Amino acid sequence: MSQSPTDLELTLDATAPSSAENSAKTPSSDSSQAAETASAAPVTTDKAEQQRIRASRLLRAVRAELEKALIGQSAVIEGVLCSLIASGHVLIEGVPGLGKTLLVRALAQCFAGQFNRIQFTPDLMPSDITGHAIYDLQSEQFKLRKGPAFTNLLLADEINRAPAKTQAALLEVMQERSITLEGRSLEVPQPFMVLATQNPIEQEGTYPLPEAELDRFMVKLHMSYPEESHEQQLVREVTRSARADMLDSTPLRTLLHARDLQAMQKIASAIAVDDSVLNYAVRLVRMTRQWPGLTSGAGPRASIDLIRYARAAALLNGNAFVTPDDIKRSALNVLRHRVHLSAELEIEGLQVEQVLQQLLDQVPVPRL
Repeated sequence: MSQSPTDLELTLDATAPSSAENSAKTPSSDSSQAAETASAAPVTTDKAEQQRIRASRLLRAVRAELEKALIGQSAVIEGVLCSLIASGHVLIEGVPGLGKTLLVRALAQCFAGQFNRIQFTPDLMPSDITGHAIYDLQSEQFKLRKGPAFTNLLLADEINRAPAKTQAALLEVMQERSITLEGRSLEVPQPFMVLATQNPIEQEGTYPLPEAELDRFMVKLHMSYPEESHEQQLVREVTRSARADMLDSTPLRTLLHARDLQAMQKIASAIAVDDSVLNYAVRLVRMTRQWPGLTSGAGPRASIDLIRYARAAALLNGNAFVTPDDIKRSALNVLRHRVHLSAELEIEGLQVEQVLQQLLDQVPVPRL
């Protein structure tokens, strides 16, 4: 359900400051985070600017909470938060045991909305995701039973363990934010976000996602092995936990509500983007269609997602406008799953990220 601008403004006025203040009262990382944001935020009387500063502080507080649960994966946490604020979906890839599912559960703990999880398996049916009609013997009528996709945060765990037919069940809801059941189009709760995890395609028993579905993910994030110091800290914390081989995310504080999130999405969409920066983003995407070594490039949806994601990154970093550096830093996450390497480069052992980095290094950056 949409909200009026007045409602959105009142939400941040009432909620965001208290959340930020609460984060300042907690010890360790929370207090340092609050101090950092307080010193970075200029004093202003402009209401829109005040709301932007509050939203940035609240986002940083959420990031600090998530870093308590997922150690050594700051880049992935930032990517998920930016996608959440940009109203996009996230595909997280990594080998088993790195904390992909833990990250999504931790985010759900910090968010007061609805959260559902689907474990994708080879025998999972599309109706297990979207729902289906069942016959009620008492009323002698068919009744709709909504599936787990009717939620705010949907964790599609190991999405590439299911065949393409089941994977495609998410296509409509990811694009339209609605699901058609028995000829009726039913809207899912807002805000809505799909966070899918997958193991590397080379692993046994996995199915590549359809191209149409890949393009509907705003970003694809790679979760790599943590650094040695972070892994030592991780082992130390997990072995103290009573929950076997994982950290307990339940102590994390709930900082975000649905109205707060919708308000921040509205604020992020108003972050200024200079024409030269917008043109730079479009040029980067268009260059993927003719770059040597890439057999297929990204479409216009990538240009749109790149600007939306960069706006959210600017808000998270406390900036009032998008810079060329925001675009450049966001490009790999937005483009890596939308382009394909030529067979020659694959044989040579090159990765998509290496070719895209060459593109980013050679396309001229505008000066503001």
